[in-house]
Order: sequence, then C-alpha cells, then structure tokens
Amino acid sequence: MTEKRDLPEYLDPAFLRGLTQARFTRRSALQGGGLVSLGAFLAACGIGGSQKTPVSHQNWVWDKATKAGTLDFANWPLYMDKSEDANGNVTHPSLVEFTKETGIKVNYTEPIEDLAEFFAKIAPQLQAGQAIGYDIIVITNGIQLTNLMLKSWLTELDASKLPNFYKNAGQRVQNRSFDPGNRFTIPWQSGLTGIGYNPKKTGREITSFNDLFDPAFKGKVGMFTNTQETGNFTLVGMGIKPESSKPADWQKAAEKLKQQRDSGVLRKYYDQSYHTALAKGDLWVTMAWSGDIYQENLSAGNHDLKFIVPKEGGLIWTDNMCIPLNAAHPLDAITYMNYIYDPKVAAMLAEYIDYITPVPGAKAIIQQDATAATDPDTKAGLEETATSPLVFPSDSDLARTSYYRALSPAETTQWNDIFGAVILT
Repeated sequence: MTEKRDLPEYLDPAFLRGLTQARFTRRSALQGGGLVSLGAFLAACGIGGSQKTPVSHQNWVWDKATKAGTLDFANWPLYMDKSEDANGNVTHPSLVEFTKETGIKVNYTEPIEDLAEFFAKIAPQLQAGQAIGYDIIVITNGIQLTNLMLKSWLTELDASKLPNFYKNAGQRVQNRSFDPGNRFTIPWQSGLTGIGYNPKKTGREITSFNDLFDPAFKGKVGMFTNTQETGNFTLVGMGIKPESSKPADWQKAAEKLKQQRDSGVLRKYYDQSYHTALAKGDLWVTMAWSGDIYQENLSAGNHDLKFIVPKEGGLIWTDNMCIPLNAAHPLDAITYMNYIYDPKVAAMLAEYIDYITPVPGAKAIIQQDATAATDPDTKAGLEETATSPLVFPSDSDLARTSYYRALSPAETTQWNDIFGAVILT
C-alpha cells in the first residue's frame, strides 16, 4: 500500500490506481481526433460529413421496448469491478448482483481501446441502419460522441426510466454542455486534465496556468500535440469557458500559445511521451493527465512529481453510457444505466476503479465499508477513496473545471485550422 502522507494533495493513490489502467488509449483517441478534420475522418469511413440536428427516437423505441433478459455491454478495458472465484475465474461483482436483482444476463466485453478505431468499426453499420451488436457503449465526450449525436445514431433516453439518475446523480452531471438535458447519454465515470511538475526542478510550487508561460522555465515547459486538449485547456487558463467559446476566443488562445512557443518557454508539444520527459528532467512543468504522473512516481519508487488542477481551473472529461440506434435490448440497457446510479452500486464501482463517480452518495457507503473492513490495507484503501478530492470533488472544485467545447463538423475544421497552425507546424 502506497503511503499517502508523502503524496501531494491532488495525487490520491486510490483514485489514480484506476486512472492509469486504461487511460492511455482514451487519450490517444482524443489525440487522433484532434489532428484531422472530422470531415476527413468521416470521408475515410465512407460517411458524409453534413451536420444534422439530432432527432428524437424516444417514442418509437420505448413504446414497443420489452425486457429481453439480455444485455450486450461494450466498455473500455479494466473499467469494471473485478474479482476471482474459487476456481480462478474472473467475475464482476456488480454485474452479478445486477443479474440477481433483475434477471438480466450481461454479456460484458471490452472492445473499446481507441475511439477513432471503434467509431470507424461501427459507423458503416449505423449508417446502414443496422444494429452494431451492443446495447450500451461507453464513449468519451469529444468528436466521436458529438458526431454520433449529430448523425442521430443514438437512441434518445426515456427520462421516466432513469429515476435513480435524477435522484442520485450529482447536479453537474445532470446537464452537460455536450449533451444538454442528458438526451442521449449519462455519465459512466470522469477524470481530470491539469498540470504535472517536478518541484525539485521548478524550485517552487506550481499553482497557476500562467506558470506554463513563465520565462524562468524557458525550454522546460511541455504542452500536448492534441489540439482538442491544448486548445480547451488554454481557454480555461485564460478565463474563457470552452463550452460557450467562439472562434474569436480560439484565435486569442492560439495567439497565447504562439507567444509561448516563439519565446522559447515551450520545449515542444508532446504526445504520450511527455511524462517520460518530465521524469527524466527534460521538462520541469507540463500539461498532464493525473494518472500518468502517478504512474511515473510508482515506476520510479518515489514521489518526485506532482499533479495539480491550476487555480484557473482544469478540464473534466467524461466517459458516457449511450444506447446505439437499433440496439436489440434497449429496455435491458436503460435498466442497467439506472441501476448503477444506486449509491450502493456506484460505491462498488468506485472502490475498484477509483475514478470520479457521478454519484456523490457513494461516499457514505465507501466510508461505511472502510469502517467495517478488518484488513488494514483494505481499510486504508477505502479510506483513501472516500476522502479523495479526485473521486469526490467538492462543488467548488467542480466549479473550476470545464468540459471540452462540443464541435460541429464545420467547427472542428475551424478549430483544428486555428490551433493546428501553432501546435502542428
């Protein structure tokens, strides 16, 4: 068990154990989406890029939907609670309990390792009006999710079938900018983008987005090659809400990045290799995903690196459950979506995967489990999860985070033209 006393405030080991497990491919997917226009991406898939307003499929789906007793669930790897039975077989306790309670058998698979690849796989079937073989898919907010909604390839949810969600979900997740009113999605789990640094190199604590532009760190600052991440993070740092930002705001953010680059403060724009550069000392301070910083400390056997959400704010990304159009078992799917918003179930998931849970009430359950635990390591791990500001952020913490700007196909091209002119040249 890692000793928490040596870790910085924002580097909670219980949360970050989960964050390191499969986050690389999620971030890679966003990088891929940020490097090319959506129109080019869709052309590669053989799909037209014209924008459409999402249409409602609620009535004709839910009026005739019946329980089938089966659910086909597609998720990311290592993103579900897990245990082993006496014979060494892997089980998922929360899914077992779901089946006992509802009679619905879950065929759980983990085929989503890259959003662009997964989208390219399912898009031709959705375009043809065919079922893709999954009743629930988990998609990160960003280009692919926006396109699924614009193409009307998701089933509009029936709010009357989600009472647990509306009763127990945190206020923030009940109305996200990328899916107002939760018409098509509800959150699975969330995470953060902030700043990683080595205080032995910087000589002081890092607290502000503007520290990434400090001439004192000339040649030792890193930013991401991902135009979506870097563009949105810069908007936040400049006090601009990405969700409501306009092209003129994007241009201002790009100019700030250009000054950082041309002044020599920026070492370079990095892909996933940024955390290795930070660990080696090539970088002193950089944009970062919290899980990467934890992993570097774990690999090195020390706590030299720190992760913080700057005072101006950071980004919060969300992996979202949604029901693809023409899913075979929509009622079974929405029954499960409602089920995980029971605080007891949300606690089961949070105790294993340690992401930001969308159910604040799970905290009290985890605290109860920690009190009841007799194994010292188990007790300590549960206490860390229950008290982590990264699993249960306060309202003031969440108020300092923003979602990515939801982009139409035309806006995606404009966004990438503006930020790509600085980042990709």
